[in-house]
Amino acid sequence: MKKVVLAYSGGLDTSVCIPILKENYGFDKVITVTVDVGQPAGEIETASKKAKLIADKHYTMDAKDEFVRDYIFPAIKANAMYEGYVIGTSLARPLIAKKCVDVALKEKADALAHGCTGRGNDQLRFEAVFRTTDLPVIAPMRDMNLSRSWEIEYAKKHKIPVPVTKAKPWSVDENIWSRSIEGGKLEDPAFVPPEEIYQWTRDPLKAPDKPEIASIGFEAGVPVSLNGKKMKGVDLIMALHKLAGKHGVGRTDMMEDRVLGLKARENYEHPAATVLLTAHKDLEKLCLSRAELKFKAGVDEAWAELGYMGLVDEPLYADLNAFIDKTQERINGTVKVKLFKGCCMVVGRESPTALYSEELVSFDGKTMDQKDAEGFAKFHGFQARLYKKLINQ
Repeated sequence: MKKVVLAYSGGLDTSVCIPILKENYGFDKVITVTVDVGQPAGEIETASKKAKLIADKHYTMDAKDEFVRDYIFPAIKANAMYEGYVIGTSLARPLIAKKCVDVALKEKADALAHGCTGRGNDQLRFEAVFRTTDLPVIAPMRDMNLSRSWEIEYAKKHKIPVPVTKAKPWSVDENIWSRSIEGGKLEDPAFVPPEEIYQWTRDPLKAPDKPEIASIGFEAGVPVSLNGKKMKGVDLIMALHKLAGKHGVGRTDMMEDRVLGLKARENYEHPAATVLLTAHKDLEKLCLSRAELKFKAGVDEAWAELGYMGLVDEPLYADLNAFIDKTQERINGTVKVKLFKGCCMVVGRESPTALYSEELVSFDGKTMDQKDAEGFAKFHGFQARLYKKLINQ
């Protein structure tokens, strides 16, 4: 009996993959795996019920805490942004893929499969993990050059319920860190997105007319409290989604460069991530030296690119984390952010490990003799002055 393990979201692509894997690839048994990384509870329940109806065996795995601890917290420490937006979907893919590999080994499957197309990034993220095994990787969407409209018709013929229609063909991917919306008319860069695509964030024009200040506590670079209340990672992120989303904070509409080189119009929601990354980066400016900040900016960019590509097994990824974790030993303190009409602005920060002295920097401070700076000033720009004399001769 030929068995294949399919990474299963419950959406259109992965749902039609189940009969396709049997009809077109000759598998006798399709085992589906749904990994809970913070999708809506109803979505997980629906995926599980649907899989039990159309698949031969199904696994639902709760990985929310693991996702926050091992993927989101490192992303916060690395201020992870790719081309200016919060990476979220990409962070979850390696974890989902690893859970599928675990099931494949347990079930002694003959292959691994995913529902990714040949145009996007997810095929690379899944397969970077899948191909660490000796199992063949099956990608029906890519292999068969399938279109979204064909899949919708195919699903109807096979009586597979899917949440996508030709009128509203949005493809939504959601985890606890971010929500991405793409497809349909959104593929036109000039198309103005309707409010209906957003679920986590309120229209900034309809957000409260009074700003709200939130206080985020950090220990070793990791967020541990909200407004003075200690909270676990999952709970803190969920609370911030509601708080920041109410004020319209955390929307991104951008042109993104995919790994393959294709440009794509992408829409995202990430209220909690916007607040936490804004606060964390500000706290680093208080606690790290100028040289550390300059060097870490390059490290963060390299980390985000590897994270975007799903290359968490790349040795450089571990190397970068080692440096980042060392810097985070001193990232302790509290940051206050003001949330208002789609904006998140830092308005205060404090830390017991700050590289800051109010006495030294104050105009009224008396512990530093200002005359001592004169010698430094005489040599500041010295070579530029010599150059200017040279060209004016």
